[in-house]
Amino acid sequence: MADVAREAGVSVSTVSHVINETRVIRPETRARVLDAVEKTGFVVNTLARSLATSTTATIGLAVSAVSNFYFAELVARIDAAVRAAGSTLLLADTHEDPGEELKIVQSLHRRRVDGILLAPVTGRDGAALQYLRDLKIPATLVDRCAAADFDQVGVENVDSTARLTAHLAAKGHRRIGLVAGITGIQTTIERTNGYRKALRSRRIRFDPALVVSGESTADRTEGVVGQLLGLADPPTALVVGNNHMTIGVLRALKGRGLRVPEDMALATFDDFDWADVFSPHLTAIAQPIDLIAGRAVSMLFERIAGSDGPPRTERPAGLWRHRESCGCRPGEQETVEAGG
Repeated sequence: MADVAREAGVSVSTVSHVINETRVIRPETRARVLDAVEKTGFVVNTLARSLATSTTATIGLAVSAVSNFYFAELVARIDAAVRAAGSTLLLADTHEDPGEELKIVQSLHRRRVDGILLAPVTGRDGAALQYLRDLKIPATLVDRCAAADFDQVGVENVDSTARLTAHLAAKGHRRIGLVAGITGIQTTIERTNGYRKALRSRRIRFDPALVVSGESTADRTEGVVGQLLGLADPPTALVVGNNHMTIGVLRALKGRGLRVPEDMALATFDDFDWADVFSPHLTAIAQPIDLIAGRAVSMLFERIAGSDGPPRTERPAGLWRHRESCGCRPGEQETVEAGG
């Protein structure tokens, strides 16, 4: 910076104000400084800046299954929001492992990130969440709203899944199966509760044999759908808990020569690029990814800036995508809400 100051004929403090945009500098002086920066090849020393300001302009993001279409899109939107705020995102995959999740949170903290975004593997008593509490690290939970003492934002799951289930019931289905996600995580719990809520509202008896776990993978789902189809009284409709598992469902049905919706009606959680290309088009609940990512990043930066208000939980509604895999004709109006 001293070299830049000598080249531009200004003080070091003036160079600092130009680079950091901390004071209005006359345009001609600013131009000289920027020209000197280019001539000298000056690069900001981010380590020195972080030591001086006690910030690193980095945000940690710990999520599972970044190969999942939804999470990949969520990561991209979060990265864009973090970059727009002038920071850099550090990403790590927890692999749905509580022990790995704790190690990642500790590692991000050791790297002095300014705050952490986390899609928690466990519930409110998980070790990673307790670590964040104990050390008072600015953190926001994203997608999985597992602990009300943190800021958290994720799609509303219960009524959204109830709406999918109730819609199938309104089409006359009484044997409605659920392909649920990873056992024990918050989104799986909430979506299962939504399924059961709709059954109660429709006075349909809950049959545990109709609920299977695809563990959020296509391969596992393909196998468990085979179990459902092998029941003495198999389902005539399926609610699927996420987009990866929808692929497994479609493979399983195709492998058995079953057609959607003629042989099996289908309604899914998560929309994706080809949901309206598949024939028939998939009826789905889409997540408002832009809103979730933007609010999670905004809430975190407010905490980093020192906001000490009460924790906030925001649950934006899922977006209804009414298509034909549920058995409706193109353009047919929906006839039922979630109920209950």
